[in-house]
Amino acid sequence: AVTAGVVGWFVVLRGASFAAHALPLGTFPGAAAAVLLGIAPSAGIAGFGLAGVVAIWALGRRGRPEVATALTLVMLLATGALLLSWTDRYAAQVYALLFGQVLGVSRAALGGMAVAGAGAVAVVLAGFRPLLLGAIGADLAAARGARPALWEFGFLAAIALAAAVAVPVVGALLTFALMVGPASCGRAVSARPAMALAASVAIALALMAGAIALSYVTNWPVGCFAGLGGAGCYALGRALL
Repeated sequence: AVTAGVVGWFVVLRGASFAAHALPLGTFPGAAAAVLLGIAPSAGIAGFGLAGVVAIWALGRRGRPEVATALTLVMLLATGALLLSWTDRYAAQVYALLFGQVLGVSRAALGGMAVAGAGAVAVVLAGFRPLLLGAIGADLAAARGARPALWEFGFLAAIALAAAVAVPVVGALLTFALMVGPASCGRAVSARPAMALAASVAIALALMAGAIALSYVTNWPVGCFAGLGGAGCYALGRALL
């Protein structure tokens, strides 16, 4: 939740919602590969997520970024379908990948998820000023001594690492809601970057705590409540702006 709140605020600020939607879905083949190889899902998710980052960044520099993102997503989903067809745990794995399974996250996987989450937050905080300037305009960022292309790559990598943390818990389909919903509401709370970022993290934490509590009471999936709550946060944020 902390990682999604931090990275998601920059996703909203920089208008990178499509990338934040595509990269979690693009981790699908990574999880399928992890099942085949018997390794931690977070390792496969992070690996394929970063491969998607390289593809989006490289293709986007030579054309329209949204086209590069769409093509990368299609290639990754096709690869995931192929890899998943090679395993005999098809139905259970598809459900866990798409909708999450918080109680299915092993203790061994938690270490990898913690490293990925810390890495995502570290990248964003290290590039706080360049990313803010880049949200205003690449020319301004370059004039102030930042390197927009380099920080764009770093930002995409942070999204991929955040996805590696969130996908096992809420699923690839609903990670987008956890990133964008609380961040949209946090942005409406304050125009000051530090306050808005703190609000985004606090709302994301409250959302996940509520989702887990409701899941425990109702025995419904955590991803269901996280997705609905994220959508509600986004609607509230739009109403407050």
